[in-house]
Amino acid sequence: MAVCPILLYPDPILKSTSKPIRHDDPGATTIIQAMLDTLQASPGVALAAPQIGHPVQIIAIDVSRTQGERGHGLVVLLNPRIVDGGNRRIIREGCLSVPDYTGNVLRYGHVVVEGIAPEGQTVTLITSGLEALAFQHEIDHLAGVLFLDRIETLSTDLFRRMKGNGPQS
Repeated sequence: MAVCPILLYPDPILKSTSKPIRHDDPGATTIIQAMLDTLQASPGVALAAPQIGHPVQIIAIDVSRTQGERGHGLVVLLNPRIVDGGNRRIIREGCLSVPDYTGNVLRYGHVVVEGIAPEGQTVTLITSGLEALAFQHEIDHLAGVLFLDRIETLSTDLFRRMKGNGPQS
């Protein structure tokens, strides 16, 4: 098991734009396995490759780890992008790379996501709820955007996390 340390804000890798990666890139499988091992060992529901020091476009999401959430189970996508979204609302979110805070962020309630599966096929997913939030959050990581960047008013919409305060992306 290759559990990696999760980079913490203000690490500069978290603010950099990640590069696309091919499914047959020799390093892709190793990065994906490290991400899965790290996600499994963390309290989070999702992880982006930059969070473990690899500035490439890979995300892993599994909201089924959260009580009451089902989603698509474990999803790993390379070069994901949001192609459609709707029902914008303010939602509280957190991040493994910003472990001491949560914040109110405007997000879509549902999104359609496209990406490449590790085996190379194109995947399109229709997501909602926590899963839609996780996809938006992780795709932001690939662009060097943290949830902190999406908070409109830090003085009223950023909150110190209480211990045991729910899943993190």
